[in-house]
Amino acid sequence: MNYANRILIIEDEPGIVAFLKQGLEEEGYAISVATDGKTGLELLKFESFDLALIDWNLPELSGIEICEEIRKENTTLPILFLTARDAVSDVIDGLKAGANDYIKKPFHFEELVQRIAVQLRNKQKPEEILTLGTIEVNKKKYTVFKDQIEIHLTQKEFDLLVYLIENKGKVCVRTAIIEDVWDIHFDYDSGIIDVYMNAIRKKLHISPDEKIIQTVRGVGFIANEIEN
Repeated sequence: MNYANRILIIEDEPGIVAFLKQGLEEEGYAISVATDGKTGLELLKFESFDLALIDWNLPELSGIEICEEIRKENTTLPILFLTARDAVSDVIDGLKAGANDYIKKPFHFEELVQRIAVQLRNKQKPEEILTLGTIEVNKKKYTVFKDQIEIHLTQKEFDLLVYLIENKGKVCVRTAIIEDVWDIHFDYDSGIIDVYMNAIRKKLHISPDEKIIQTVRGVGFIANEIEN
C-alpha cells in the first residue's frame, strides 16, 4: 500500500499556512490545515495523521495545550513545533509537553523538510500482526483469519481492512481512504469504498449493524475493538 504521508498544520497566520501547504504538497505530502487550537485538537483526535506541525501561539488552545492533550491518547505521532520563541526554557517546555522537535521562525523550508523526513523515518514501524476482535491480519504474509478460519480477500479489500485496523478507534473519512488506500489525489466518487466495504463485511460475516466495523453516515468508517 503506497500512500502519501498526511501532515496536519495547525497555524493561524495565513501567509505561513499558504507557504507551508504549497511547499509540502509539492514535496508529496497530503496536507490538512487548522487555524485554531480547538479545531486542530479535534482533527488530531478523530482523524489519522503521520505528523503534526503546530504553532505555539494559537487562538482557542495553545500549541503546548494541544500537545499535552493529544499525548494522553497518542504517544507515537511525531509533533514538530513552529514558533518564534527561542529561549532555552521554551524549548524545554515544548519537549516536556511531548513535542519531538522544534524549529524557530523564520526558518529555511529545506531544513523543515529534512526535519519532517527524520521524524517520519523515526516513527515506530507498524506491527506485522494486526488484530480487531477475533480478526487477525498478517501484513507480511497477506493473510486474514477470523475465529482461526482463513478468509480470502482481494488485494484492495486487504489494503482497506489493514487501513481501518491500523486506525481503529478513529473515524476514517472517505477522502482520506481514497487518498491513502487508492492513492487518488483528486475529486473522485467515493462510492467505490462502499462496494469494497460490503465485500469485506460479507466475507468476514459482519453485519452492517455490528460496531466492530461501523459506518459513520456521511463521513466514513470506524473500526472498533469490541470485547468478546
